[in-house]
Amino acid sequence: MNNQIQICNSCGSKKFTKGRLDGYAKVRPLNKTFSLGSGIILTFCKNCGEVFSMKVENLNKF
Repeated sequence: MNNQIQICNSCGSKKFTKGRLDGYAKVRPLNKTFSLGSGIILTFCKNCGEVFSMKVENLNKF
């Protein structure tokens, strides 16, 4: 994050945490059928669960 103040659009909270989406939810390149892909890092509100951002964890897979 660019040191921006994170404010939840849904509830107004400023408390956020991070988690990982992986397993079957991995992002895979369109042109690489057998790629294992990469997990996705989510930043989300600790109060209501609203997702603030999603980021590919391992760009080198692409």
